[in-house]
Amino acid sequence: MNNLTPAPPLMERSNIILIGMPGAGKSTIGVLLAKRLGLDFLDTDLLIQSRDGRRLQEIIGTEGLPAFCLLEEMVLAGLDKVRHTVIATGGSAVYSERGMAVLSQHGRVVFLDVPCAELERRIGDMDQRGLVIDPGESFAALFAHRHPLYLLHADLTLKAEGRSIEQVAGQLAHRLGTP
Repeated sequence: MNNLTPAPPLMERSNIILIGMPGAGKSTIGVLLAKRLGLDFLDTDLLIQSRDGRRLQEIIGTEGLPAFCLLEEMVLAGLDKVRHTVIATGGSAVYSERGMAVLSQHGRVVFLDVPCAELERRIGDMDQRGLVIDPGESFAALFAHRHPLYLLHADLTLKAEGRSIEQVAGQLAHRLGTP
């Protein structure tokens, strides 16, 4: 008789997690991708706002960056039961090792890589965006700090520069092996 216990099944990785800088198109592309693949869609920034009853910028302005990052980590870690969903994360999600570990256990992490200059053009008024950025820090410095973190956490990096959201969603669906 064999006393070996069977290995536990591999974690189901049915989610697609979109990471990247603000302005990369995570939410917009995420909605299109979810429709194309027949998945649910979840935006973690909207989830934070809904749970807290305030806009991101209000939370950051009132509570400060460390408190916001802790709140974001709690929300990300709480997504461990979410399945078959495209999840658009906030740009600062990669600051949370715990949150990213939960997300990567249950999905494929995709970095939407857009150059800094294009992101700055897309964003416009950064004060209203809800950016997790230290006072006095430039957007370029934030980009330089985060870019290596996105690459570290990504299972797949997709260059999203100079293409329509439909083109990016289509290419992403193709690269994930889904029509």
